[in-house]
Amino acid sequence: MQMNLPNQTQPNQTIGYIVGGGLRENLRARLTVPADQVQEGSFVVIYSGNWTFYGLVTNLQLHATDPRFAEEQLGERFPAPIAESLRAQTLFTNLEILPVLMLERGPEPGTQAYRQWRAEIDQGLRSEPGILPVKTVPSHHADVCLASAGDIAEIFGDPEDEGNFVVGHTREAGHAVCINLDRFIQRSAGIFGATGTGKSFLTRLLLAGLIKRNRASVLVFDMHNEYGFDDIASDSGMLVKGLRSGFPARVRVVGLGRGSTIRGQSPDFHLEIAMKDIRPADIELLSGVLNLRETTPTTLEALVSSFGAEHWFREFRALRNGAMIETEDGKRLPAPDSVAAWANRSGVHPLAAEGLHSKLSILFHRDYIVEQPAADSVGEIVRLLEQGQHVILSFGPYEQDVDYLFVSNLLTRRIREAWEKRTDAYRTTRANEPRPLVIVLEEAHKLLNRELASQTTFSTIAREMRKYYVTLLIVDQRPSQIYDEVMSQLGTRISGWLGDDDDIRAVLAGLAGRDTLRGMLSHLQPKEEVLLLGWGVPLPIPLRSRRYDENFWKEMLGDKLTPGDARQSLRELGFEDQ
Repeated sequence: MQMNLPNQTQPNQTIGYIVGGGLRENLRARLTVPADQVQEGSFVVIYSGNWTFYGLVTNLQLHATDPRFAEEQLGERFPAPIAESLRAQTLFTNLEILPVLMLERGPEPGTQAYRQWRAEIDQGLRSEPGILPVKTVPSHHADVCLASAGDIAEIFGDPEDEGNFVVGHTREAGHAVCINLDRFIQRSAGIFGATGTGKSFLTRLLLAGLIKRNRASVLVFDMHNEYGFDDIASDSGMLVKGLRSGFPARVRVVGLGRGSTIRGQSPDFHLEIAMKDIRPADIELLSGVLNLRETTPTTLEALVSSFGAEHWFREFRALRNGAMIETEDGKRLPAPDSVAAWANRSGVHPLAAEGLHSKLSILFHRDYIVEQPAADSVGEIVRLLEQGQHVILSFGPYEQDVDYLFVSNLLTRRIREAWEKRTDAYRTTRANEPRPLVIVLEEAHKLLNRELASQTTFSTIAREMRKYYVTLLIVDQRPSQIYDEVMSQLGTRISGWLGDDDDIRAVLAGLAGRDTLRGMLSHLQPKEEVLLLGWGVPLPIPLRSRRYDENFWKEMLGDKLTPGDARQSLRELGFEDQ
């Protein structure tokens, strides 16, 4: 079967021609249209013989055949027609182009050379043409054009194809740019941008696409209660539709703690954490926010030794801190049920034990940590995700870092265990393949910084869990504070404007051409412009992000109900497949 090759007819007006350059130093092109018609980051196509080259404009430079013509005001010395003619002949603009991809077009269709070329492909003597990393350069004076919608679709995918999700549009011509969601979920990804650049809206866009696509389950740790129910935009006052409102049959909102509400609405059910599920590692993770001492691991180890892995938290909570008794001879000693008395019996320094007990009081008094939960809500979340539902865990009034770190890590640890078990069973029996899971983590630097990354379940997921069908979508405004090893594992990266040089460096770490991409990232508009780059896309490209508005939801929900959607709805109503 013949592939659809790009049309030999150049789809757009030629904007220039190649005058020099190379693979390492970028290509140089003479601009033949006004400079204001081309922007940094423009996606261009270069036609050279049998090949089409795809690249990005990384710089525009003003030149003159003689510096005097650039420095002097010609209109003051010559009549207007002569001055204009001199400008056209002596002043010009050059483009710097980063070549990224190339595609063999073959000879002109309909010619004998084309028929021979096509026959060699059909006979297996020549490889089928496909997009390749650039390995050569176009010839001198090869035409340079702005990419057409067909060129964009050739590289990023057709918006009409299943699995392709339009994330934005090119800045000059407004051509749709897609992400392939099946590829997107194969590796962890990141959404970055300074505060106020629209990270949450962009995350909602992608999550809506994933839910619509229905090829992976999504778990959102919603620290600020933004994703589930409808909200009001802080800058415009407009209504922002929540994912639960958009997909009521597929999304479940879970509130942290019994009786909690989310923006005045009741969640589908509440998450309560059993004391027996808390492990010492969950506490050690809180060293930074609780300012725990270096003796904490030793004290926790003694608690587990004294009371057991499932009872240490409950028993430690029950001990009284600072309780004393007075003996008959007037001496004051620690009460038998005091922290100090337990420490003396267990060979732990009393002050270290009392200090840990005091700092853990914030957890001892959290309503969502109970001895006997009303239901196995953790297990219910895992079950929903396994069955293809999407869960948004809203933290409600618990917006402190200690709550976010503790709950998200503990829950993710349970999920990791479940997915590893299901994957191992699948590899043994080849039945019941695990459903891919994407875990959305806001304020990621709080859990994935250099100090905590080695202790969190999230770091393990970023490094190893792709083979167990689990990936992360991290959302953060300070990527420079995320551990380098975690950043290196990210596939697709979508970044809005970043003002800090360290943050820009972190987003571009490990990518080819990062020196040229740095300028594009720093020159983005503060809102609605992003740089799409990384493993999940063929080449980096700046674009205007899609708007999260009423029109977006009309497009998302306008399709008719598919058979899969109908079966899912019946299951949710209690009717099993016959």
